[in-house]
Amino acid sequence: MISCTFYQAFRRVLCASVVNNVALQFCASFCITKKLYFLVTQVYSDRKERYFCCMILFDNTEVAFRKNTDGDLRRAYWLFRMIGSPGLVKFGKWMTNLALKIRLPLRWIIKPTIFRQFCGGESIQECIAVSERLASRNVKTILDYSVEGKTEVGDLDATMEEIIKTIRRGKDNPDIPFAVFKVTGISTFDLLEKANNGLDALNEEETAAFGRVKERIEAICEEAHKADVPIFIDAEESWIQDTIDRLVYEMSTKFNKERAIVYNTLQMYRHDRLAFLKKEIERAKQEQFYLGVKLVRGAYMEKERNRAEERGYPSPIQPNKEATDKDFNAALDLVVEEIDQVSFCAGTHNEESSLYLSDLMKKHGIKNDDPRAYFAQLLGMSDHISFNLSNEGFMVAKYVPYGPIREVLPYLIRRAEENTSVAGQTSRELSLIIKERKRRKQK
Repeated sequence: MISCTFYQAFRRVLCASVVNNVALQFCASFCITKKLYFLVTQVYSDRKERYFCCMILFDNTEVAFRKNTDGDLRRAYWLFRMIGSPGLVKFGKWMTNLALKIRLPLRWIIKPTIFRQFCGGESIQECIAVSERLASRNVKTILDYSVEGKTEVGDLDATMEEIIKTIRRGKDNPDIPFAVFKVTGISTFDLLEKANNGLDALNEEETAAFGRVKERIEAICEEAHKADVPIFIDAEESWIQDTIDRLVYEMSTKFNKERAIVYNTLQMYRHDRLAFLKKEIERAKQEQFYLGVKLVRGAYMEKERNRAEERGYPSPIQPNKEATDKDFNAALDLVVEEIDQVSFCAGTHNEESSLYLSDLMKKHGIKNDDPRAYFAQLLGMSDHISFNLSNEGFMVAKYVPYGPIREVLPYLIRRAEENTSVAGQTSRELSLIIKERKRRKQK
């Protein structure tokens, strides 16, 4: 145990180090070496220099990679090296699409590499080992059936049934606190796009098809309500998002009377989402239902900008990353202030926002393990955030995608492209892996 006198004296040294980054780095390194992470957090609270200190807080690779073998780290190192090359990713995407068209075997190269890094398995049962491993580190699992792009009614119904299975797997299982789905997994994209301007735009056949989509969504949400397993409904492209928002609202008014079961997802790289969040909070208060919100930065930025330019309408995307970051953190302010009305999940790979939220929770007296406040990251990415947060007792979950290898390839390609396009993402993952490999060699 650390004496109170030592704590107070050491804290004074840390705070006095504000004018000397070398001294601060030495003190913070000492904290990490001695596992005094609460002192590093306190420095952040006192100094208000978020970026520098959050990098220190999440820099503990021993915690981040505790369950990774040397072989796991070696595989991840080479995988992120390859993903870091935009040219190689583009070539890989072209080769993969070609192989799919001419039905070349891909399993032998995909499953032990990129699939193993970012997916839990090909079935729910295969994901259980991953879920148990995460649970041993106090990190929860969100089973994500990542099959998409289907158009036949039978396939769409089958996807709905699989989503319901993930809900049932989470029932009475504290390690699987949420389920998730994309509306494009249970509907054709074209139908959602046409409905975006209102159901009056649909013909008789399309109206019937949309009715079946709504029935699928209601069946999923009803199962989630019955099992007491909240369900995330993912955000998608802006030209179908109004349709999704209307469906989520309708389900929320029906199933969120006792607590938040149905969660909408807000992509904060859209410049209109902060205002949308404020309106949704007020509407939930007026209509007396609980609001469920998952906050993310977004996944379709280049696609959104290109479409807006091609079709000559104003881009819905923020002017720069700084504006996105500002709105994301402002949204965190809102949901934390309204914690009695809003349950939320911060889906972020950003260290600064993660630390900002942890500090907000402390200021508002929200316990680290409050189930209304979750952090989430994707499997295979940002383990330094997930496991360092869970090590401090915060509620953390990993998205664990699964499905037949050929069916989840679109998801895997997006992950590779995302790591390439997001500034610093791949280099950050690589630097942490390299640091941990060096640390192990020096033991």
